[in-house]
This record gives sequence, C-alpha cells and structure tokens, in this order.
Amino acid sequence: MLVLSRQRDESIFIGDNIKITIVDIRGDKVRLGIEAPTEVPVHRQEVYEAIQRENQRTVEPVAKS
Repeated sequence: MLVLSRQRDESIFIGDNIKITIVDIRGDKVRLGIEAPTEVPVHRQEVYEAIQRENQRTVEPVAKS
C-alpha cells in the first residue's frame, strides 16, 4: 500500500484521468473529492462490497431440491 500525506486542497493523481483532492479535514474525518471518467465506477468500500455480494448471488446457480 502506498501511503501519502496531503493537506487540504492538495491532490493525488491515479494514472492520467483520476484526481483525488483533499476537500476538508475535521477531526478524524477527511472529505475527498474524486474526479474520474464516467466509465470508472467510484464507490465507498461498504457499497462496493454490497455490489459484489449481490453480483455473486446472481451468478451462483440455484440449488436443486
């Protein structure tokens, strides 16, 4: 894992087309602004995991009784 330090209004680029900016820092919470192409899905981890679970359920074959 790459760990970087940034201050408010500073950014990090991932490749040429994804920009992550530190928007605000309050206590133990950091607000991020993310600029990415519309074809790149961006989700919070818990939403991403829920999508993966739902996708797995739709792929698994139905057990026969």
